[in-house]
Amino acid sequence: MDTRSSTGGRHTIPIRIDQLSRLFNSLDPTPFHERDLDEDAERFIVDWAEDAPNDQAIAIVVQLPSGEADTASTRIVQDAMRYNFESRAKQASRELRQLLREGRRALFIAVPILAFGLIASQLAANLSGEGTLSRVASESLVIFGWVANWRALEIFLYDWWPIRRRGRLYRRLAAADVKVIAY
Repeated sequence: MDTRSSTGGRHTIPIRIDQLSRLFNSLDPTPFHERDLDEDAERFIVDWAEDAPNDQAIAIVVQLPSGEADTASTRIVQDAMRYNFESRAKQASRELRQLLREGRRALFIAVPILAFGLIASQLAANLSGEGTLSRVASESLVIFGWVANWRALEIFLYDWWPIRRRGRLYRRLAAADVKVIAY
C-alpha cells in the first residue's frame, strides 16, 4: 500500500501506529514534547518526505487508536515533530559550519603548498634543463600542489550540498502540518 499522497497542494505522509509511545525513542527520558522520535519512525518520515515536490508543503497524519487520538495527543505529536525536526535542522547547520571551517583550514594549508609546488616546479625545470628526469620532477611538484588542494576543493564543490539539502528537508518537516486522527 502506498502511504504517500498529494492532495490540495500538500504532500501527505500517513503514519499508523497502535500506541502513541511507539512514535518516540523509548530510551529518551525527556518529556514528550522534547523527545526524539523513534529512529524507525523518523527514517520513515524522512524517506517519504524526500519524495515530496519542493513546491508542496508537507502534511503528516498520525493515525492512533480512537482511545488515544485526543487533543492532548495531537499537541504532544505536533510539538514533538516540530522539536525533533528543528533539532535535526540545527544539527545539519552545525555540520555545515564545521565542514566549511574544515574547508577553509584545508584551503589555508593547500594554497601555499600549491604555490610552493608551482615555484619549485619552475625552479627544477630551469635548473635541470630539458631532461626526462627534470620533467618528471617538475610535473610531480605541480601534481603534488594540486593534490594538496583536493580536500578543500571536494568540500567547496561537493560535500556541502547533501548537508544543505538535508537541513532544508528537516526545516520543511519542522513546519509540516501535523494531524492526529483516530482509526
